[in-house]
Amino acid sequence: MSTSSVPRPEPLAPAAVRPRPAGAGRPGVRRGARQALALFAAIRLAGVVAVLLADHATRHSLGRTLAHSWDSRWYLHIAQHGYGHLIWITPTGAVQSDWAFFPLYPGLVRAVTALLPLTPGQAGVALAWAAAGAAAYGLYLIGHQLYGRAVATALVALWAVLPHAVELTLAYTESLFAALAFWALYCVMNGRWLWAGSLAALAGLSRPSGFAVAAALGVTAVCELVRRRGRMPAAVWAGALLAPLGWLGYVLWVGERTGNLLGGYFMVQSAWTSRFDFGVGAARFLRALFLYGGGVVYPYALVIVAAGLLLLALLCLDGAPMPLLVFAGVLVLLVIGGSGSFSSKPRFLLPAFPLLFPLARALARAWWARPARAVLVGAALTAVSLLYGAYVTVVAHSPL
Repeated sequence: MSTSSVPRPEPLAPAAVRPRPAGAGRPGVRRGARQALALFAAIRLAGVVAVLLADHATRHSLGRTLAHSWDSRWYLHIAQHGYGHLIWITPTGAVQSDWAFFPLYPGLVRAVTALLPLTPGQAGVALAWAAAGAAAYGLYLIGHQLYGRAVATALVALWAVLPHAVELTLAYTESLFAALAFWALYCVMNGRWLWAGSLAALAGLSRPSGFAVAAALGVTAVCELVRRRGRMPAAVWAGALLAPLGWLGYVLWVGERTGNLLGGYFMVQSAWTSRFDFGVGAARFLRALFLYGGGVVYPYALVIVAAGLLLLALLCLDGAPMPLLVFAGVLVLLVIGGSGSFSSKPRFLLPAFPLLFPLARALARAWWARPARAVLVGAALTAVSLLYGAYVTVVAHSPL
């Protein structure tokens, strides 16, 4: 069979995704991606050094923060001992269990420690770093497909200097979820629905917010159904149906273990004060913040969340591709409408990369018009990111 007769996946319609810019050949894409990934790695490596220096300055064990911060300890315990062996009783009497944490990341940590001579903490950090690189690559490809090389590079650089980007290099699930989500979205934008659905299912096994990827695929599939007047390829149906299975499977498994199939998982999350309350918890936090203050971390978190809302509005006005708009919109909705510690909300926005498109386009334009000013802005953002990342992970006592 000749290669010309092999069927190729059909990309989404222009209404769902913008066409690839002219001249975006694969050699050029790879060369630009290597440069963007080198920049990403340099920034995040500097962030790791900043955390290590902060560990040293505060007399912590060198590297302790990278592998054993907050939720990391729960994930590593699950990797070593499985589920059902660790609980925490809060001062209010709530029983917090390890069932609140999704299984893909601790499962991968366990697999790595079985294959390589690494401790669970070392394996967790190595996985986070590798996943962050994979996520940055997928991010570059999406940005290049939509806007070209300059915006794609600016997009990767901005993601690297986000205030909470330090958590991409901790033993946390953000980088793994981001890698799976970004590549799932890239696949659906290019008509590879089976790959998109499979990656979305894995994303649903990595974090509670994993269903945002499934929602993006589902809404896009409905738009395609309308556009095609009911005639849809089987691959689209299969991808859309695969997408929510990871998240749904774990939620039902926890429900079965707790004796409440449909509500058990949400009862577990409620013990962690993590539930969707339509913004009631956020409103109470704002009232307390304005009345009593909140140090550095909480006002900073409020600024980041407010910026996320503004950027989502700009993204909507810009007419972003449907899967990216739905993905970012669901993540912002979860942050605004969800309860729990407000200091963690910027971390939940880390994977919402479409919010950065307006800023990336502005930075790319500034680079061509006034490169010195663009470099100065980038250097300032990097410095703030490194200093704040070290502070929030090592010095501050607020939950990550």
